[in-house]
Amino acid sequence: MATLHFAHKDAPLPPPAERLQIVGVAGAGPDDPLPPNRLLWGDNAALMAVLLPSLEGQVDLVYADPPFFTNRRYRRRVGRGEDSRQPATWALAPGYEDRWPSLDAYLAFLYPRLRLMHRLLAPHGTLYLHLDWHAAAYARVLLDEIFGPRRLLNEIVWVYHGPSPIRRAFNRKHDTILVYTKGEHYTFDADAVRVPYNPNTVATFRASPKAGFGKVPDLQRGKVPEDWWYFPVVARLHRERTGFPTQKPEALLERILRASSRPGDLVADFFCGSGTTAVVAARLGRRFLAADATWQAIQTSYLRLLRAGAPFRLETTTPLPVQPFPQGCAPHVHDPRVALPSCAQEVAEGWEVGQPQGDVFYSLAGAVRAPRSPQPPAASLPLPRQRPVHVRVFTTRGEIWTSAAGVPHNPPCPPDESDSPPPAGSR
Repeated sequence: MATLHFAHKDAPLPPPAERLQIVGVAGAGPDDPLPPNRLLWGDNAALMAVLLPSLEGQVDLVYADPPFFTNRRYRRRVGRGEDSRQPATWALAPGYEDRWPSLDAYLAFLYPRLRLMHRLLAPHGTLYLHLDWHAAAYARVLLDEIFGPRRLLNEIVWVYHGPSPIRRAFNRKHDTILVYTKGEHYTFDADAVRVPYNPNTVATFRASPKAGFGKVPDLQRGKVPEDWWYFPVVARLHRERTGFPTQKPEALLERILRASSRPGDLVADFFCGSGTTAVVAARLGRRFLAADATWQAIQTSYLRLLRAGAPFRLETTTPLPVQPFPQGCAPHVHDPRVALPSCAQEVAEGWEVGQPQGDVFYSLAGAVRAPRSPQPPAASLPLPRQRPVHVRVFTTRGEIWTSAAGVPHNPPCPPDESDSPPPAGSR
């Protein structure tokens, strides 16, 4: 079997995180059981290492969408109501770094993480590693070494359209997804991902009894997709767009999860980015474990999960970027609702009303700005019965504003806000 040699390949696996603490719970109160779904902020190698004692051999499916070795610095869009045809006018903030001093440095980053994913996978589990032309060939050799070359199930090509600046080569418009199974007996639900036959194929079989050399497929049932998939990218005007760079479409993840997991299974994504895997897993009745090293990704995923109504807990290896509300911009109560002043609404990506218990914030109601919408999130939320009540605002700059000692009871909300029914999209 061929192996790949690079600097620091033989380095020991990273040590486990020294501290992984639950700091938030959404969809459950202090007296309820903790949700099984987990969103983790921290270096994923240290997180996977700390998860090994409890989860080794228990993860049913891993989808990994790591940096691609593009040597680019990605930015995320944070503006509202901008013209998507004029990139020079966009309001941008840091996204994530995909810059490396060498190929050896990139492979030294990727290799131990693939080894940890392999250890976490159940005996029937599957890994989907999503890359592109920059490093997919090297990753396949690494996965052959870790899983064994016979465990390659598919090399999937995701094709898509879009503009390109390339003028001296064919436009590069596909990604490669390498699919490896942990063992010989793996989960694959063909019936869950069947698609209709092409109308031309249906017409051919109806017109000629000799079509298919006499073998007539079940045209009503449809077919298992080929190993090349077409799904549109999450483009500038896409309804799913969060503004986070290189966001993957939900349809792509839905096919992966339907094929290689079952309801109730544990699905992990240790480079979760905008949170697509977690959102799709929750919708399909899977448990999820999503992690990322950047706060920008965690905030995007957190708010997206809030908007989807998925119960989960937030765990971190580092304190959250919390600060007090600016003076004169604090939330206020006019029973039975809590309201944000306009100065907070203007910068809010989303906000919550909840109850703190120690270091854990239990989110009891929340509102998130709709994707691509110039409108801020709902201005008021129901006042929970639990006390003390705290408010958190997630800003476009990645900050968390929080009331330090409960919500002040003045000034009251304007009557038209406090008397109105709960706004659409609030939780």
